[in-house]
Amino acid sequence: AWRTHERRWFAAQSTGASSENLRLVGKDEADLAIVQNDVMDYAYNGTKLFQGQQIKGISTIATLYREVVQIAVNPDAKINTVADMKGKRISVGDAGSGVEANAMQILAAAGLTFDDLKASHLSFKESGNAYQDKQLDGFFVTAGIPNAAIQEITALQKIKMLSLDTATVDKLVKEYPFYTPYVIKKEIYKGMTADAQTVAVKATLIARDDLDEAVVYNLTKALFENKGELAKAHAKGVELDINDAVKGVSVPLHPGAKKYYIEKGIIK
Repeated sequence: AWRTHERRWFAAQSTGASSENLRLVGKDEADLAIVQNDVMDYAYNGTKLFQGQQIKGISTIATLYREVVQIAVNPDAKINTVADMKGKRISVGDAGSGVEANAMQILAAAGLTFDDLKASHLSFKESGNAYQDKQLDGFFVTAGIPNAAIQEITALQKIKMLSLDTATVDKLVKEYPFYTPYVIKKEIYKGMTADAQTVAVKATLIARDDLDEAVVYNLTKALFENKGELAKAHAKGVELDINDAVKGVSVPLHPGAKKYYIEKGIIK
């Protein structure tokens, strides 16, 4: 998250995850933040992780890049579908995290709940360590590709990326507006023998509603007109695409961002 001190200067703040970032913006303790678009949807509507805790005063600037739901399982655990996770030792992400919500929705599409699993709530790194110590049969990760925790495992042990069937992907995309289909190419992780079909959410830059319109307009303009420099600084900059910036958005755009997209013909 960032706190704007004046128009030209920003102070970066490291935080735990999307939920915390949304609360910081909602409490006016941050002006800008990067969050998952699904978690933002929950906060804006007061559902799931934010049941009874609706956060007001947040708006969208742009979706930035995809965060992919990755389901890593032990090849020897006889898990070929999500339904096969019944009775297995699975980490479903930190309690109250976006990953946990993703896991819950994907399991529900297969007719399962956390009670059907030997579920644990671990971070990516904790999940990776537990898997390597043979304490888990699999775990969920929602993050950019490739993920460091999964890469670390593949350097020493075998792992399989579970693929969702087309019907499950279609069901998730239809039911939840923030999901998009995604294919994890077999070249991404060592040991993959086939592509894995899954879904993705989007990392999204958000702002306080009352942040000055001119500031957000200039920020949005700078973001897309300096894409080349961003790509040099960080690999995710390559994925930035103005044509995708408003896709997967279920929370209204900030007026400053909206003005820029209208000028560029992205929206009417």
